[in-house]
Amino acid sequence: MEKIDSLDKQILNIISGNARIPFKDVAAQCGVSRAAIHQRVQRLIDMGVIVGSGYDVNPKSLGYSTCTYVGIRLEKGSMYKAVVEHLKKIPEIVECHFTTGPYTMLTKLYSRDNEQLMDLLNNRIQEIPGVIATETLISLDQSIKREIPIHFVEE
Repeated sequence: MEKIDSLDKQILNIISGNARIPFKDVAAQCGVSRAAIHQRVQRLIDMGVIVGSGYDVNPKSLGYSTCTYVGIRLEKGSMYKAVVEHLKKIPEIVECHFTTGPYTMLTKLYSRDNEQLMDLLNNRIQEIPGVIATETLISLDQSIKREIPIHFVEE
Protein backbone atom coordinates (compact mmCIF):
# COMPACT_ATOMS: atom_id res chain seq x y z
CA MET A 1 0.00 0.00 0.00
CA GLU A 2 1.22 3.48 -0.83
CA LYS A 3 1.99 5.72 2.10
CA ILE A 4 -0.18 8.66 2.90
CA ASP A 5 1.53 11.97 3.58
CA SER A 6 0.68 14.95 5.76
CA LEU A 7 -1.54 16.55 3.08
CA ASP A 8 -3.51 13.30 2.78
CA LYS A 9 -3.93 13.23 6.56
CA GLN A 10 -5.03 16.86 6.61
CA ILE A 11 -7.62 16.13 3.89
CA LEU A 12 -8.84 13.03 5.76
CA ASN A 13 -9.15 15.01 8.99
CA ILE A 14 -11.28 17.66 7.28
CA ILE A 15 -13.58 15.37 5.29
CA SER A 16 -14.07 12.84 8.10
CA GLY A 17 -15.41 15.72 10.20
CA ASN A 18 -17.76 16.87 7.43
CA ALA A 19 -18.23 14.59 4.41
CA ARG A 20 -20.34 17.23 2.67
CA ILE A 21 -17.69 19.95 2.66
CA PRO A 22 -17.02 21.24 -0.87
CA PHE A 23 -13.58 20.46 -2.30
CA LYS A 24 -12.99 24.21 -2.79
CA ASP A 25 -13.28 24.69 0.99
CA VAL A 26 -10.95 21.75 1.66
CA ALA A 27 -8.51 23.23 -0.86
CA ALA A 28 -8.65 26.62 0.88
CA GLN A 29 -7.95 25.05 4.29
CA CYS A 30 -5.06 23.01 2.88
CA GLY A 31 -3.60 25.78 0.73
CA VAL A 32 -3.73 23.80 -2.53
CA SER A 33 -5.93 23.77 -5.64
CA ARG A 34 -9.35 22.16 -5.85
CA ALA A 35 -7.99 19.86 -8.57
CA ALA A 36 -5.24 18.70 -6.20
CA ILE A 37 -7.86 17.84 -3.55
CA HIS A 38 -9.95 15.97 -6.10
CA GLN A 39 -6.90 13.97 -7.26
CA ARG A 40 -5.84 13.20 -3.68
CA VAL A 41 -9.31 12.08 -2.61
CA GLN A 42 -9.61 9.86 -5.70
CA ARG A 43 -6.18 8.34 -4.94
CA LEU A 44 -7.23 7.71 -1.31
CA ILE A 45 -10.37 5.95 -2.59
CA ASP A 46 -8.33 3.89 -5.05
CA MET A 47 -5.90 2.93 -2.25
CA GLY A 48 -8.77 1.76 -0.03
CA VAL A 49 -8.09 4.43 2.61
CA ILE A 50 -11.51 6.00 2.03
CA VAL A 51 -14.18 3.31 1.90
CA GLY A 52 -17.86 3.79 1.28
CA SER A 53 -19.79 6.96 0.76
CA GLY A 54 -23.25 8.18 1.49
CA TYR A 55 -25.25 9.33 4.44
CA ASP A 56 -25.90 7.83 7.85
CA VAL A 57 -29.64 7.33 8.31
CA ASN A 58 -30.97 7.56 11.86
CA PRO A 59 -32.72 4.19 12.47
CA LYS A 60 -35.10 5.81 14.99
CA SER A 61 -36.47 8.06 12.24
CA LEU A 62 -37.56 4.87 10.41
CA GLY A 63 -39.21 3.36 13.49
CA TYR A 64 -36.30 1.19 14.67
CA SER A 65 -36.06 2.26 18.30
CA THR A 66 -34.07 -0.68 19.72
CA CYS A 67 -30.37 -1.15 18.97
CA THR A 68 -29.11 -4.56 20.06
CA TYR A 69 -25.82 -6.43 20.05
CA VAL A 70 -26.18 -10.19 19.83
CA GLY A 71 -23.29 -12.48 20.70
CA ILE A 72 -23.65 -15.76 18.83
CA ARG A 73 -21.92 -19.02 19.69
CA LEU A 74 -21.60 -21.61 16.96
CA GLU A 75 -21.31 -25.36 17.18
CA LYS A 76 -18.02 -25.04 15.23
CA GLY A 77 -16.12 -21.91 14.19
CA SER A 78 -15.81 -23.38 10.70
CA MET A 79 -19.56 -22.82 10.27
CA TYR A 80 -19.05 -19.05 10.31
CA LYS A 81 -19.33 -18.45 6.55
CA ALA A 82 -22.48 -20.54 6.21
CA VAL A 83 -24.10 -18.76 9.18
CA VAL A 84 -23.15 -15.35 7.73
CA GLU A 85 -25.04 -16.25 4.54
CA HIS A 86 -28.18 -16.82 6.66
CA LEU A 87 -27.62 -13.60 8.63
CA LYS A 88 -27.31 -11.59 5.40
CA LYS A 89 -30.95 -12.45 4.72
CA ILE A 90 -32.04 -10.61 7.89
CA PRO A 91 -32.15 -6.92 6.90
CA GLU A 92 -32.30 -5.70 10.52
CA ILE A 93 -28.72 -6.98 11.05
CA VAL A 94 -26.42 -4.10 10.13
CA GLU A 95 -23.05 -5.49 11.31
CA CYS A 96 -21.51 -8.90 11.82
CA HIS A 97 -18.03 -9.66 13.15
CA PHE A 98 -16.08 -12.93 13.54
CA THR A 99 -14.68 -12.57 17.06
CA THR A 100 -12.47 -14.05 19.72
CA GLY A 101 -13.69 -14.53 23.28
CA PRO A 102 -16.97 -16.00 24.47
CA TYR A 103 -18.78 -15.57 21.12
CA THR A 104 -17.94 -16.87 17.69
CA MET A 105 -19.58 -13.82 16.20
CA LEU A 106 -21.05 -10.52 17.29
CA THR A 107 -23.88 -8.83 15.41
CA LYS A 108 -25.55 -5.45 15.66
CA LEU A 109 -29.19 -5.17 14.76
CA TYR A 110 -32.11 -2.77 14.97
CA SER A 111 -35.69 -3.67 15.80
CA ARG A 112 -38.88 -1.66 16.07
CA ASP A 113 -39.63 -2.96 19.57
CA ASN A 114 -39.01 -5.84 21.97
CA GLU A 115 -41.63 -8.00 20.25
CA GLN A 116 -39.82 -7.79 16.93
CA LEU A 117 -36.49 -8.34 18.70
CA MET A 118 -37.83 -11.52 20.28
CA ASP A 119 -39.03 -12.72 16.87
CA LEU A 120 -35.64 -12.01 15.29
CA LEU A 121 -33.85 -13.90 18.06
CA ASN A 122 -36.18 -16.88 18.47
CA ASN A 123 -37.44 -17.41 14.94
CA ARG A 124 -34.62 -16.18 12.74
CA ILE A 125 -31.17 -16.19 14.41
CA GLN A 126 -31.55 -19.14 16.80
CA GLU A 127 -33.08 -21.26 14.01
CA ILE A 128 -29.93 -21.02 11.85
CA PRO A 129 -28.15 -24.40 11.68
CA GLY A 130 -25.01 -24.31 13.82
CA VAL A 131 -26.16 -21.56 16.20
CA ILE A 132 -26.05 -23.07 19.70
CA ALA A 133 -26.50 -19.98 21.89
CA THR A 134 -27.07 -16.23 21.77
CA GLU A 135 -26.63 -13.46 24.30
CA THR A 136 -28.47 -10.20 23.83
CA LEU A 137 -27.26 -6.77 24.92
CA ILE A 138 -29.64 -3.86 24.35
CA SER A 139 -28.02 -0.46 23.82
CA LEU A 140 -29.68 2.16 26.00
CA ASP A 141 -27.77 5.08 24.46
CA GLN A 142 -25.00 5.62 21.92
CA SER A 143 -22.60 8.04 23.58
CA ILE A 144 -19.75 8.04 21.05
CA LYS A 145 -19.71 7.54 17.29
CA ARG A 146 -16.75 8.76 15.32
CA GLU A 147 -14.08 7.88 12.80
CA ILE A 148 -10.63 6.68 13.78
CA PRO A 149 -8.39 9.69 14.55
CA ILE A 150 -6.02 10.90 11.84
CA HIS A 151 -2.67 11.90 13.32
CA PHE A 152 -0.26 14.28 11.69
CA VAL A 153 2.81 12.39 12.85
CA GLU A 154 5.12 11.61 9.93
CA GLU A 155 6.33 8.04 9.62
